[in-house]
Amino acid sequence: MMSAGPESPPSAPPGTLSEAGRALLRQAAEEAGVALSDSQQEAFAQLYRRLLAGSAQMNLTALHDERDIVLKHFVDSLGCLAAGDWPAGASVLDLGTGAGFPALPLAIVRPQLRITALDATAKKVAFVARTAEELGLPVTGLAGRAEEIGRDPEHRGRYDVVVTRAVAALPVLAELALPLLKLGGTLVAQKAQLSQEEREAGLRAAAQVGGELASEWSGSLPVLSDPRSLIVLRKVAQTPETYPRRTGIPNKRPLG
Repeated sequence: MMSAGPESPPSAPPGTLSEAGRALLRQAAEEAGVALSDSQQEAFAQLYRRLLAGSAQMNLTALHDERDIVLKHFVDSLGCLAAGDWPAGASVLDLGTGAGFPALPLAIVRPQLRITALDATAKKVAFVARTAEELGLPVTGLAGRAEEIGRDPEHRGRYDVVVTRAVAALPVLAELALPLLKLGGTLVAQKAQLSQEEREAGLRAAAQVGGELASEWSGSLPVLSDPRSLIVLRKVAQTPETYPRRTGIPNKRPLG
């Protein structure tokens, strides 16, 4: 009788972040300048499980491969930290959070922040809020359009930081985000690539709504080496009451 060969290690159950996925997360996060503790790695594993479960019920994300989720959602979300550490207790608004990116990864690695996750799709906001509660993360969900939230006294001029990730062109982001910021607050816009034309139009738009360039960074996504740009606008003057314009207009007729 032939003897059986060595058994293969058991594969991870469906919906579980594999050991290879965990190793990739640690490596890529470290390349991005973030050393993850064991508890943070476990939180990401739980987030992965909840994201897959939620995606089976609704259209949360176009990414379903473990490697893509780890790199293009989890690690890419940490890229906004290249703008510098924000003070403990800083109020952060994630504009266009979708399935919770970058809000949820940020909350895992910077639990001292107070994060609001804004999206126009109520079902996605409900998923983000429920996931944050289950994981014990400091994230509050907010459903609505940025044009309307930017005129709401409860939110206008209330945030230290607004973060966005591949949401819209920079002139549009400037008009939507600057009204939400306190004086001295910053918009941290993550872009796959930022053309010179978009950059210049964005800076002209920012000047119209009380902002100016604070810093910028160009680099690449760890492991994949996909190009990434980060541009930071600081609010230096009060935004005129006419901004943001009514829903849909910033996209149809961008400033700048």
